[in-house]
Amino acid sequence: MSDDYARWDATELAGLVASNALGPQELVERAIAEIERVNPTLNAVAHRLYDQARANAAGLPDGPFRGVPIVVKDFDGFVRGVPFTAGSRFLQGFVPGHDSEAIARLRRAGFVFVATTTCPEFAILGTTESRRYGPTRNPYAPDRSPGGSSGGSAALVAAGAVPIGHGGDGGGSLRIPASHCGLVALKPTRGRVPVGPDFGEIWGGYVQWGVLTRTVRDTAALLDVMSGPMPGDAYAAPPLPGPLAAEVARDPGRLRVGLHAGSLFGRHVHREHAAAVMIAASQLSGLGHDVAEAKPEFERDALVRAYVTQVAVGLAGEIEYFARVTGRTPRAELFEPETWFLHQVGRLVTGLELQGARDAADAAARAAGRFHARYDLFLCPTVTHPPPRIGELALAMHQRAGLGLLRALPLGAALRRVAQTLAEDLLERTPNTQLFNQTGQPAISLPLHRSAQGLPIGVQLSAAAGREDLLIRVASQLEAAHPWAGHAPGILA
Repeated sequence: MSDDYARWDATELAGLVASNALGPQELVERAIAEIERVNPTLNAVAHRLYDQARANAAGLPDGPFRGVPIVVKDFDGFVRGVPFTAGSRFLQGFVPGHDSEAIARLRRAGFVFVATTTCPEFAILGTTESRRYGPTRNPYAPDRSPGGSSGGSAALVAAGAVPIGHGGDGGGSLRIPASHCGLVALKPTRGRVPVGPDFGEIWGGYVQWGVLTRTVRDTAALLDVMSGPMPGDAYAAPPLPGPLAAEVARDPGRLRVGLHAGSLFGRHVHREHAAAVMIAASQLSGLGHDVAEAKPEFERDALVRAYVTQVAVGLAGEIEYFARVTGRTPRAELFEPETWFLHQVGRLVTGLELQGARDAADAAARAAGRFHARYDLFLCPTVTHPPPRIGELALAMHQRAGLGLLRALPLGAALRRVAQTLAEDLLERTPNTQLFNQTGQPAISLPLHRSAQGLPIGVQLSAAAGREDLLIRVASQLEAAHPWAGHAPGILA
């Protein structure tokens, strides 16, 4: 097989299989070999599925991605017969007996699952450093994180071991690692991809499932595969005008773009990340679009509180769900301190507090609707700081001691104050993605820039709810005019 494997995207590989230039078995063996080559450094694999992949490659459905290898995050959906741990000791040994619908759609499209990938415990952090698996490393700089929570998938795709990585996004968990690892990631409109049959919505609708890719055309084609309601869904995203794959290279027309080079939920922006947005604004202007400084109006403090409240309740609900399906009793010693702390907070939230969080998110969605009546797109940094060094975001000893005390004495007022403080500290590094989970609108991160140290810097574009088509059009326009395909990390398959 050609040494171009690490640079071929899923669309190219699928075409080679369809033309009989490559066979599914050959691709599976290459993916396995490359994962084994890079994983000792990256530590991105949760569970190897090599025997199943070899067996499945012999009898694949005739889907559009027949024979293409893919990795699946150890969260954001069940894979039939494959261990599901969510990066937690609590779920050690749990093996679901069915596919989630989104996973089943990937299977029917012909993908071969070769491994599951690491994530922070219960996917609650923006860095992938669980105690269960240890730190996952960035192929551009192994002393740094690939981001989270879909960090394992991002690391393997960026390193060229596989062309596609599955993941999910409840506060930036696709877009943050995409920015840190030089990839494309689109968080779809709320309800675009079903999270059933086990859930109707996750984290009050914040969580959307999707993929990490190296090209816009793969992002479009994969969303086509995964999209569409399933029976019983309470709501679904507005129908798209046609397949997103057909939007690639389609002229987006002259667009009105609102620009904000700052932080949405934080206070500070690294100068290179602010500069990257200004360069992207210039690139969009050069393509004929009208760019002006403008951003949606929202109550920052109310939305931060709402985010903490909804995530805490969602996490508590997830732990209770898994306690029911496994028959296990949740105990503090089975979880990391941050996870158990949020679980405690979630159990204390009142119905009125949760409703207030939902009302704040709904108000932000209406503000976003008003903004997009004036602007087609909103441009801002995906993240506001370089990828953190391994361990940089870990709690300090005094913080862990404080959480330990609260674990023993769960005082409601104290829990809420600490939760708000911790959230603001963590959101300072990754403050620009959560808004779009709360409003439900689509947002895409594009790897348009590099820092002076050679680290990827993503820029983010959002559109009105239901307008993934517009994001794909302008993203492919930028990709053609300012290609990123030539950039490669130091750790490459």
